[in-house]
Amino acid sequence: MLPRWPLASKLLAVGCTFLVLALLSITLTLWVSWQLEGGAAAVNEAGRMRMQSYRMALSLSQGEPPAGQEAAVRSMEAALERLRTGDPSRPLFVPWNDDTRARFADVRQRWQVLRAGWAAGRGQAATPQLADVDAFVMRVDGFVGAIEQQLSDWTALLRGVQFTMLALAVASTVACFYTGHLFVLDPLQRLQRAVVRIREDDFSARVEVQSRDEFGDLAGAFNIMASHLEALYRQLEDKVAEKTARLEVKRERLAALYEVSAFIASADTLQQLASGFASLVRGIARADGAVVRWSDAGNERYLMLASDGLPAAISEAEQCLATGACHCGQPAAQAATRVIPISSANAKTAGHCGRAGLNMLLSVPIVLHQRVLGEIDLFFRETREVQDEERSLYDTLASHLASRMESLRAAAMEKESAVSDERTLLAQELHDSIAQSLAFLKIQVSLLKEAMRRSDEAAMGRTVGELEAGVKESYADVRELLLHFRTRASTEDITAALRTTLQKFEHQSGVHAELRSVGHGLPLPADVQIQVLHVLQEALSNVRKHAHATQVVLTVQQSPVWRFQVKDDGRGFDLQACQDETHVGLRIMRERAARVGAEVDIASTPGQGSCVTLTLNAHEAAASTITAPFTAAVA
Repeated sequence: MLPRWPLASKLLAVGCTFLVLALLSITLTLWVSWQLEGGAAAVNEAGRMRMQSYRMALSLSQGEPPAGQEAAVRSMEAALERLRTGDPSRPLFVPWNDDTRARFADVRQRWQVLRAGWAAGRGQAATPQLADVDAFVMRVDGFVGAIEQQLSDWTALLRGVQFTMLALAVASTVACFYTGHLFVLDPLQRLQRAVVRIREDDFSARVEVQSRDEFGDLAGAFNIMASHLEALYRQLEDKVAEKTARLEVKRERLAALYEVSAFIASADTLQQLASGFASLVRGIARADGAVVRWSDAGNERYLMLASDGLPAAISEAEQCLATGACHCGQPAAQAATRVIPISSANAKTAGHCGRAGLNMLLSVPIVLHQRVLGEIDLFFRETREVQDEERSLYDTLASHLASRMESLRAAAMEKESAVSDERTLLAQELHDSIAQSLAFLKIQVSLLKEAMRRSDEAAMGRTVGELEAGVKESYADVRELLLHFRTRASTEDITAALRTTLQKFEHQSGVHAELRSVGHGLPLPADVQIQVLHVLQEALSNVRKHAHATQVVLTVQQSPVWRFQVKDDGRGFDLQACQDETHVGLRIMRERAARVGAEVDIASTPGQGSCVTLTLNAHEAAASTITAPFTAAVA
């Protein structure tokens, strides 16, 4: 018997052992390779020192300027320092041992002597200096030889590690095959032989349990299974028939659930939803009648939305039921799926149902988020038993109905909110434009009456002029509002709407307008486009009314964020003087921008024109663009 280890533990122990050995070998190999690479760079650096020393001697003999000599000396000093400290980024480092340290110290000492000799003998013959250089180079050669000897030792170690890894790979392969046969293949073969005997109707086949791991447990389970098969063999057909019947019931319920879910998803009105659901649920339950009722927010009464198969007398009498008046219309605190027998002997229990010959009621509450929305009542002429699975199906159907009822209610509220928002927007536009003009005209009419009473011809002329200007301004505001509200946005590109807006502006004002577009970005959703157009139209309206400009340039930048800039060459204005509430145009632009998460920046200097910049928030624009198709699909 093997130790009491699970199969996974055995395989894990073998695998981890070889994995640790392999990781150690790989780590050692990488470390040796690193040493070899650094040592090779050190040999290359030392070889460069030899060439540099000869070059320095030659330059000294040819009378090179002191500045060049000093640079060569500093380069040699830097090379010695790199050899001493190393450079991990290359990598470059010397494989230090006693020999390399001694030879490197000798090289540095000889370099000091060589450097001092060159400093003292500048301008003399080069022959003694070349001899000193040869001596220095010999010491460098010795240092390089020591490094190469150390690298040779590392190379030998690397080969040994590689041979060890090869042997380890062969050993691990053999061990894996052996452990696989011992722990997996042999138990599987014994199980396979037993399975073949079972397949040949030999239910006395058993598997000898030889281990205490998963295969041992599997062998024990196989033996138990064989015992049960042997005992239940003659009853197999009955068991299969029973299972088949259960699967058929589940299939029918799944089909019913799918059919009801598909219908609920396609229903557009509450009445259509309730009528179709009552018909479908009656067929699923094989009931003699079905009713769908809706409960008010206070759960005080239940209103019949639809019925199917119910006698006309009951449908007419139970159009609206007080909560708790009978078994239909249960209170929210007691809402649960209930099976209620109807006894004709009890008048309260019987009521209309008893007189119609109905003997059982199945009441299913329509609940969403712990709030009772209504009730489904199923009526039966024959008493029957309702299984738990059937109750679960009715609860699921009621849950789907509740979700759809809530979605229809939310859609209706959304439409109502949209209409309310549009009316509020229209009221704001009228208040901020025409209403103020009419108030001004009202004041002028009072002044005109006063001037007429005084027979002041000059005052009457001025007032009539003011009235005429006010009427023209009101007429222009009305036309401008009509143009604004007739503007249509495109879900693909706002450029067409902007071009149309500029054309209307040119026609109204006679000011040349130019559209410039920069970059390419995600298209803006329709609601954002509408607000952008209104802000730009307000800016253009201010240019038409106050700027006295000759040219307007609308620049559209699409990336990295959407930015719209309206710039004119008009007379400009003082921003500090326009911060009060009387300048409604600027306030309206900022309010519209805030609706879509944008910002409006206004820059103006008297005599130098104005610039209005509308910048959309990148996250808001991207989120609106991504959710726009889903919003359209729901609508």
